[in-house]
Order: sequence, then structure tokens, then C-alpha cells
Amino acid sequence: MARIKGAVMTRKRRNKMLKAAKGYWGAKSKHFKMSKQAVMNSGNYAFAGRKMKKRDFRRLWITRISAEAKNNGMNYSTFMNGLKKAGIDLNRKMLAEIAVYDKAAFASLVEKAKAAL
Repeated sequence: MARIKGAVMTRKRRNKMLKAAKGYWGAKSKHFKMSKQAVMNSGNYAFAGRKMKKRDFRRLWITRISAEAKNNGMNYSTFMNGLKKAGIDLNRKMLAEIAVYDKAAFASLVEKAKAAL
């Protein structure tokens, strides 16, 4: 029986890696060995980036809520505590949107939070 050689699959595997490294600078997009390392590293960066994106957005929302709460004479932690005691269950993303685009509605939320404390 004839021996099966791995040339086709090897070439396919290498081309797949080179395609993933397309657009990388220098030899990273041309040489298999370097492209493999670059793609593996970029995969790790992408994984970490997806986690950090969540942290960064939460930090942004908290900053926006805090700034608008201060404009209404209240700090962030007491505002959030007041909302919780008032039974208002809004997530930080929506609170930040309200703080940026509807200042009057946010001011009424602050008043309800003050009343609940």
C-alpha cells in the first residue's frame, strides 16, 4: 500500500496561519514560524481585550454617573445606595445614558434617591 504523505495538509495548515497573519508588519506576515507566534500572541491579546473592554466600559459608566450625581449635590456611592433603597433597579449603563442625554430625568432620580435615604 502506498504511503500517505502530509504535504497537502501541512500546506493547508500553514496557509491558514499565514492568512490569519495577513497585514502584520514585516516577516510576521510572510514566514510561517513568525506568523504562528504572532497569531498566537494576538489571540492572547484579543482574549484579554475582550475582558478589559467590560472593565473599561463599567469604569466609564461609573465616572459619568458620578459626575452628574455631583452636579446634583450627591456623591456616587450615596446615590447608588439611595437608588437601591428606593427600589429603583437600573443598571449602570442605563444610568450613564440618562446622565448624558436626559439631565432632568437624572435629577429626578437623584431626588428619589435622596428621599429614600
